[in-house]
Amino acid sequence: MLRFVGRQVNGIVRNSIIPRALPATQNLRTSHDGPVETEEEFNDRYVQYLSRSDVDGWEIRQVFNKLAGMDLVPDPSIICAGMRACRRVNDFALAVRILETVKDKCGSNVKEIYPYILQEIRPTLDELGINTLEELGYDKPELALQSIDEIH
Repeated sequence: MLRFVGRQVNGIVRNSIIPRALPATQNLRTSHDGPVETEEEFNDRYVQYLSRSDVDGWEIRQVFNKLAGMDLVPDPSIICAGMRACRRVNDFALAVRILETVKDKCGSNVKEIYPYILQEIRPTLDELGINTLEELGYDKPELALQSIDEIH
């Protein structure tokens, strides 16, 4: 008998706390249509981030990894800011790695895009004393086998 009364009281209390008719939830479709950023704002955002005096090597790598994941070739102004940031943290290897990443991002249009980028960043490279991949000999594999057509 006590069990029966307990169930009845439990049901009454539960129904008084939880309303019977819950409002139907509406499924909202969220999209990726956020505020559109212009190319100049995009470039300025990365240049300002890399121009900070307290930027470290990890943050520089993070920026260029993010840029490498995007479907674009970084603007020469971003590359120049990255080169200056590498000089501030005294990391020559990172500067070379950035140049390799930029050349790789040119894809099949490397003969058209990469010379333009080198032309635009050449004053910065000369100012900082950073050599290009071609000047360092990194454009060809070091231990590549000689072609059999070129042996004789």
